[in-house]
Amino acid sequence: MRLNTLKSAPGARKEGVRVGRGIGSGLGKTCGRGHKGQFARSGKGKVKAGFEGGQMPLQRRLPKVGFRSKMSMDISEVLLYQLDKLNLDVVDFAALKAAGLIETRATRAKIVKKGEVTRAIKLSGVAVTAGARAAIEAAGGSVE
Repeated sequence: MRLNTLKSAPGARKEGVRVGRGIGSGLGKTCGRGHKGQFARSGKGKVKAGFEGGQMPLQRRLPKVGFRSKMSMDISEVLLYQLDKLNLDVVDFAALKAAGLIETRATRAKIVKKGEVTRAIKLSGVAVTAGARAAIEAAGGSVE
């Protein structure tokens, strides 16, 4: 194989349509662009995405909905039954991170009541919901 003998596969390169070559070609005179208008001009056929010809675009007609808190990126939730699976008596933020229960980008953690806790766990330096606090204390644990 030599560089000067390389060729594309047959049918890989399609020849462009030659427009403006007389009435008989089927693409003479206006060359398939129609008469006048934006798309008949050279280099002017671009329309901004979402543009509806001056009508108020759909993304502006619909109401704004929802809110995404930037705080949610910092706080990671840990479920109560996940705590029960850990074989640790004292649980803090570093222990949760080491166990892989919280995301790497999180700077804080919160324990949420989902499931049950069957043994005494001592929590420190972690936020807790009221329901989770009650469940931990009922099992003989404590929250600092």
